[in-house]
Amino acid sequence: MPGNAPIEKHINNFSQLFPPKPRWTVADVPDLTGQTILVTGGSSGLGKDICKVLLTSNAKVYLAARSEQKGNAAIVELKSVTGKDAVFFLKIDLADLTSVRRAADEFIRKEDSLHVLFNNGGIMFPPLNTVTAQGYDSQFGTNVLGHFFLTRCLLPVLLRTAQSGSNIKHKVRVVNTSSNGHELLSVPGGINWDALKTGDEALKTRTKLGPQKLYGMSKLGNVLFSNELARRYGPEGIISIALHPGTVKTELQRHSTSLMDSIINSILAYDITLGVITSLYAGTSEEALSLNGKYLTAWARQTLPSKSALDPELMRKLWEWCEAQVEGY
Repeated sequence: MPGNAPIEKHINNFSQLFPPKPRWTVADVPDLTGQTILVTGGSSGLGKDICKVLLTSNAKVYLAARSEQKGNAAIVELKSVTGKDAVFFLKIDLADLTSVRRAADEFIRKEDSLHVLFNNGGIMFPPLNTVTAQGYDSQFGTNVLGHFFLTRCLLPVLLRTAQSGSNIKHKVRVVNTSSNGHELLSVPGGINWDALKTGDEALKTRTKLGPQKLYGMSKLGNVLFSNELARRYGPEGIISIALHPGTVKTELQRHSTSLMDSIINSILAYDITLGVITSLYAGTSEEALSLNGKYLTAWARQTLPSKSALDPELMRKLWEWCEAQVEGY
């Protein structure tokens, strides 16, 4: 009933903060022999642990990260822990569209197939005056625009893989890491477009919103992008899923100065071994092949995102905005 909607919302938020015992675990990841998979943010946190499980399951893994030193150190560690050698570094700075294009071109030169793209990397609560190489708000520019452009650049190889029959049931997957922050830290209208621009006025707008709201806006952008990708390319064999991995202890919160954030991270946050479950479920399970355009939460459960995340007009507007920003790169 409509009158129960606020109650249901609170129950849903509580369930995401305190999820039930997982019904699907990393032990359920199938054999991935023959699959080529790319993971952004792969040098630390969730990304590195996702790479570890994928390697253990016999996938060929591209670990994409900004720091070559950290990326190669992670690769040495992963090879030692898993006993597998099929992991390769791909240098990418999601906050620089030129770097994103270069990384995509390098991948396409080396590989003729891509079965799963984990758009996992991102930043959280950086200083308000930090911007991307092209001058956009650093959180939206990195978390949304960078991943949009990477996916767009890789669409030819994703579509070719989907049509080749070299993958399970002729489908490929794009897994987009979002957060329940897309709803808990929402702004009126879903996205404040003025905050995304370059210049002093945009900085004033971002200052009024604050880093938490800007983060929430970027996480909404992840879901909107995921849903629009599903709508546009689902019929061509691309499965696009957005997800909240759970409240997990990672380096993502390193910029936060909030006492409440510190308390939540130290008391309520779960270990990374649980945090990777939902991403791996979306990217590898046979069940997830039927979840195109859906939103998952911890641990590997389907739920509804915010009302704004389901707005088809907002999905279209975000896609067209992103297209306009990457033109020429």
